[in-house]
Amino acid sequence: QVQLLESGGGSVQAGESLNLTCAASGYNFRSCGIGWYRQAPGGRRELVSIAKTDGTKTYADSVKGRFTVFRDNAENTLILLMTSLKTEDTAVYYCAADPHPSSGGFCFTHTGRLPRGPHWGKGTQVTVSS
Repeated sequence: QVQLLESGGGSVQAGESLNLTCAASGYNFRSCGIGWYRQAPGGRRELVSIAKTDGTKTYADSVKGRFTVFRDNAENTLILLMTSLKTEDTAVYYCAADPHPSSGGFCFTHTGRLPRGPHWGKGTQVTVSS
């Protein structure tokens, strides 16, 4: 069973930085892609960044140049470095394993293949004030 635990959220001023961490367990971390999504109040959940199994990374246009994602396969961790934060970055940030078929294959455990994702964490709140 995929378990994703996000941490690092908080309240900051515009222009400041935050680092989010997603600790993954319950599956073979290297077997599938993993990424960050966010959902602002009243808004839809949207892609922030994906770290694919082939090593490539994708970013939403709104965060390019400000956010960087790191995938640590040794520690089963996904980190999102967020700089130059804006008020519009305020949202709940979610970690997702197997977020999209283009991110890599299915997630696997030692017993076999998991259902198609995304598999979600519970999220961490990021609030950016002006």
